[in-house]
Amino acid sequence: MYGGVKVALWALTGLLAITTIFFNGFIMLMSLWNYRQNKKWSPSETIIVALSVANVAHQLICYFWMTMDDMDAKCRIIPIAYTLMVLLIFSLKFTIMWDTSFLTFYYSTKLVNTPNQCYTHMQAVILKHVTIAVILIPLSGLGTCLPMLVVFHPDNHTIANKDCGVIMPDTPAGKAYEAIYLILADVLPGLLMIKCCISISLHLAIHLRHMKASTNGAHGPKLGSQMRVIRMALSLVAVFTLFLVIDLFVNYQIAVNHENIIMLTFFFTSVYTTATAVVLIYGKKPFWKALIREFNVCMDVYPCLSCLKVPEQKATSSSPAKVKN
Repeated sequence: MYGGVKVALWALTGLLAITTIFFNGFIMLMSLWNYRQNKKWSPSETIIVALSVANVAHQLICYFWMTMDDMDAKCRIIPIAYTLMVLLIFSLKFTIMWDTSFLTFYYSTKLVNTPNQCYTHMQAVILKHVTIAVILIPLSGLGTCLPMLVVFHPDNHTIANKDCGVIMPDTPAGKAYEAIYLILADVLPGLLMIKCCISISLHLAIHLRHMKASTNGAHGPKLGSQMRVIRMALSLVAVFTLFLVIDLFVNYQIAVNHENIIMLTFFFTSVYTTATAVVLIYGKKPFWKALIREFNVCMDVYPCLSCLKVPEQKATSSSPAKVKN
């Protein structure tokens, strides 16, 4: 990849790094706030914290690699150091994809009831051991990426524009492994998310139809916090689907056309981590209410700052049941 393009991607990834760390750090603070209020984490909070940690770790390692790659133009640092960073980046990408799909799966289990007893039992077992699951996901990602050291080889065919420590699939075994990695890291979690998206959409359509029939058209049906969770889950699926299409295309260019554009994969993954954090923050509406309440209490201590108080929404008696997320 040419120097000017690399510098542009480095600068854009830097901006994304700031937003990703800010948003995901804010999410972790929100989770700690909820823990202080409830003295425990719900399964969704556990998954969200694991996802946020993976997002931040991926962004930091990715930006550090891109910075070193730009500064070390002649690749004088030991190549294995760069290679290990690349492996960690791919491993964290695997973790991010599966944590996102696991979170969508959790929301689908909370929203959709199924008569299939076997499926219901499997859901209960998985969600009962959610902490073990979020630990096994990054370990699985690391184990999936380690074979790259064997089947991938250094990118030596583009000496003028190469990136330091990059290994590429230039053999049949390497290309076969890359296809397996993409299936495990992108396609399988994508299929799970699409399945959850279909289930949630059908649930929403049926529920709205029943609510509209029960009100006889007197007023529009409302789902309250349940609609917020549905929107958040569907937004996660939409962002994931867009990223999946782009990521598969970029990896196709790398594997088939031997284009050295690995920085593009890092850049688009950075965009994805920022977008998912924004979606998750949207889903934390109860936290915003609590934060506004605490802020107004602080303003009451200083009468001269009372003009800064934020209006609070009053709860209505006809509000629908909430869905805990």
